Amino acid sequence: MVVMARKDDEVGPSDRVPHLPWMRYPVDIDAFSGCPVAQLPRLDPRLAEALQRMGIESFFPVQEAAWLETIGPGAFERDICINSPTGSGKTLAYALPIVQMLSTRKVRCLRALVVLPTRDLALQVKEVFDAIAPVVGLTVGLAVGQSSIADEVSNLIRKPKQELYPTIDEEYAQMEPQTKVDILVATPGRLMDHINMTKGFSLEHLQYLVVDETDRMLREAYQSWLSTVIQLIGQDHSCHGTAGKTLLHPLTTIRRSGVERGFKGKCFPRLAKIILSATLTQDPSKLSQLELHHPLLLNTGKKRYRIPTKLESYKLICKSNLKPLSLIVLLQELQGNKCLVFTSSVESSHRLSTLLGFFEDLPFKFSEYSRLQREYTRRKTLEAFKEGKIDVLIGTDRMARGIHIDGLRYVINYDMPPYVKTYIHRAGRTARAGESGSCFTFLRKHEVKTFDKMLKKADNSSCSLHSLPEESIETLRLVFSGALKKLEESLESEAARKSNSGDKMPSGSKRKKTNQK
Repeated sequence: MVVMARKDDEVGPSDRVPHLPWMRYPVDIDAFSGCPVAQLPRLDPRLAEALQRMGIESFFPVQEAAWLETIGPGAFERDICINSPTGSGKTLAYALPIVQMLSTRKVRCLRALVVLPTRDLALQVKEVFDAIAPVVGLTVGLAVGQSSIADEVSNLIRKPKQELYPTIDEEYAQMEPQTKVDILVATPGRLMDHINMTKGFSLEHLQYLVVDETDRMLREAYQSWLSTVIQLIGQDHSCHGTAGKTLLHPLTTIRRSGVERGFKGKCFPRLAKIILSATLTQDPSKLSQLELHHPLLLNTGKKRYRIPTKLESYKLICKSNLKPLSLIVLLQELQGNKCLVFTSSVESSHRLSTLLGFFEDLPFKFSEYSRLQREYTRRKTLEAFKEGKIDVLIGTDRMARGIHIDGLRYVINYDMPPYVKTYIHRAGRTARAGESGSCFTFLRKHEVKTFDKMLKKADNSSCSLHSLPEESIETLRLVFSGALKKLEESLESEAARKSNSGDKMPSGSKRKKTNQK
């Protein structure tokens, strides 16, 4: 069932016609209104009960659209590409069909792989799978480097029967799947660790591959994980038998060289793929890495970018030297609500957090969230923010991808986002799952024109001017002078300590990118 956009739809001046023909006339997600759980066709009753226990009474449009193209009339005949706003329900849109399709499996082996760029996002996705997979007898694993690789191996791989029963036939033992999980949620770095080092870890039976936050995953190499996975699935021995193994063995997934339409020279059953993002790339050279099979695009809105419908956007014009004071006054206005504050760099986040610490009696609790902190500290900070023990979290775009925080009403761009993609991912931390939210952006006068032009590239891009009372800013000036002096002293002291210990202060321009595991 496909709802196609009309060819004569008007195209805005800021839109570019995609180079790839399949991206030009997508399925319009807005044509779906969502439907009650009880009315979704062919939904397993056990999954319907699990969704109701989660408090889900009806589906969002993207979830209904994805279901109809996978479980419904679409029957997953094409790879699915989803471009939909943040907070629109994309995780359940792929998790539910995959769990339903695997619910009839007889033998446990790794059949679905979900790859995400960060550990925090992977943990969130696993929570969704954990809520629905066990009710149909499926097991979900996690490979993100949260624990030691030895602990992960023990959770993912079972000991071969030959170790337990030495007399068992060696050929039979080698053919038996050793994975304990049906679905694996992983980050690229740790996935590659298991592919390269973990005995018994196999993608031989993989049927579904999900690449979440696709634009970021394709932009950053992550040890060439994608080409490795695709190569392992499409190896010649998989297409022409089983390299010496008996074809009568019930645990062997046979992939033959295809002769049907669309499979010439390829293997079938194919590796079905779902790719997703709020800002899906249109670059053919990047998308070609995915080796998509007759891809079908599900898109929200007429434009490439879409800001959440219930998001209210505001801009605040201020002088650079008074921006910290303007932020304090704004946070005082928003007191009692959770706020995320985005800066342009780790160093900027650290400076701002340190500076605010020198203002006494602020009516809100705040904390820094950056790579300068240990992993354990970051995790505890995020937990405290989610629980409401911290009102304001200050960080970088590390927080802008996929992380869901219940009750988050406000996002503040302390530094103007450089691209509309960045704005969408930052602002998308609020106004999620049908809730309302607001995004404030601080601008200097010369940035206003650039910012307005940038927002016009997205649907629902209206942005109102928000003013702060001048007298409130002026009352902070005296304290501000003293805080600036203390800030410089604090940073000099930090630099000296790091120099003495042989470390250097982090430099945004010099630091190397590290792979997230």
